[in-house]
Parts: sequence; C-alpha cells; structure tokens
Amino acid sequence: MAESFLDSLTERYNTLTRSEKKLAGYIFANTTEVQYLSINSLAESSGVSEATITRFCQKMGLSGYNNLKIALAKSDRTIHSGPPDDDSNNSDPGNDLGSVCRELCNAYRVSLQETCEQLEPDSFHRAVELLSSAKHIYCFGQGAGMVMAMETTALFSTVSQNFVHIADSHLQMVHTALATQEDVILFFSYSGSTKDIQEILNLAKERLVPIILITHFRNSPAAELAEVVLFCGYNENPIHAGSVAAKMGQLLLIDCLFHAYCLRNPEQSLAMRVAVSEAVSRKLL
Repeated sequence: MAESFLDSLTERYNTLTRSEKKLAGYIFANTTEVQYLSINSLAESSGVSEATITRFCQKMGLSGYNNLKIALAKSDRTIHSGPPDDDSNNSDPGNDLGSVCRELCNAYRVSLQETCEQLEPDSFHRAVELLSSAKHIYCFGQGAGMVMAMETTALFSTVSQNFVHIADSHLQMVHTALATQEDVILFFSYSGSTKDIQEILNLAKERLVPIILITHFRNSPAAELAEVVLFCGYNENPIHAGSVAAKMGQLLLIDCLFHAYCLRNPEQSLAMRVAVSEAVSRKLL
C-alpha cells in the first residue's frame, strides 16, 4: 500500500466498481468523519451496502473495516482532532505540560457533556429496573470495555453480591449459555461491532437474557440486539482506541447507575456499605 491511503485510493479509483466509486467519493469528502463511523453508519451515510464496504476494504488490501479507519487516521491528508497522542513524530515541542493538561481536561469535559446530552430517561430507568431485579448481573467487555466491566463490578460489590465480572471471552460464552431470563448481561463496547460481542449477544438473545449495552454508536450491530442501550460521548480516533476521554463518559454512566441502584434499594445498600466499611477499616494502619 502507498504511504498515504488516500494517494493509493486516488491511483486505483478507476479500477473500482460504480458503488465502490460512490463510497470512495464519500471518503474523500468526509475523511475525518469516516474515522468515527461504524460500518452501519458509513453504509447509511454513503448510500452503499455493508457488503460493498467489505469488498472495498479487501480490494484496497485491508483486512477489515477497522483497518480502513486506521489507514485514514494515518493518512497525510487526515486532520487529527482530539487530545495529543504520544507519537514522537507528531509531537509539538511547543506544547508544555500545562497546555497538554488543558487539552485533555477539555476532552474529558466534552465526553461528560455529550454523555449527559445523550442520556435517555426511559432507557436509564429501565436499566436500573433490570439491575435491581436480576439474580445475576454479568459484566462483560473486551479490551478497554473489560476495564469498564471490572470497574462496574468493583463499585457495585459494595452494595450487592449479584454483580459478576468474567474477563475471558470463552467463559463469557459459558456463563451466557447458562444464564436465564432472571439474569442480566451488562456489556461494555465502545464500537458495539466486534465478533466477540456479536457471538455473546446472539446467544443471550436466543436464551431471552436481558441485555444492557453501553456503547457509542447508535446503529451498531450490538445495539440492535440489546434491550437497553446507554450511549457514552466522545468521538474516539481509531489510533487513540481505549483513550481515557472515551472512558470518562462510560464511568459517568456507571456512577449514575450505581447511585440510582442505591436509591432504589436503600436498606440493602446501606447495610452492605456499612458492613464493607467496617471490614475494610481493619486493614487501615
């Protein structure tokens, strides 16, 4: 592949089919935007099918759609946005620590604000209802999503014994296969479009296990399978996958769910928090 993906695309433009040219035209006109779109959203915005996008990626020597987004992010013509990265080739010697911190603080602020703006009361209340009535809540995620699942389990463990974190994707399938309608799967996936989440949620859907999904993309495959979807803010560049700014919105949703859960189950929450506090206090010097 040429040094710049867009240069390579320009050179090979005449070899594309009519629908692939339509897709290429949209990519040329919306290079930065495409980096943040799910494959469903790109298909809808560009007016081509997902199959066309997949064939386009293969023809351009890419293994999949995510590689297309990475290639665009690395392209010389791409306008990078968001907080600075740690790539020494892109670092600006004039950026002192103070300005970097201010940029990051602004990114966190944007993430929190966008998450608040997208919070739908009916979906939120339904999520709290499901968490409160579930026999087991299985907290799943991969990569950065796994970190959020662990944080959820750690926080809720102070007020409930029902939250279970499973890290391994194979064991996630095992627990999903044994889950019932009395359980809930709480899944964290920024993209909502991975093979692991598709397999797990398809199985959960077959078993009628309620699914709560925390994601960024409204039209992701996972969002179509979930009973409740809560959206986190911040457009994450594919090169910055797993960024702290993207996690901030998810952490806000976790905290909101936690406090709403405690308000819905006040006696249980208070009793368990007192017991936990007394137990942990023994470890203090």
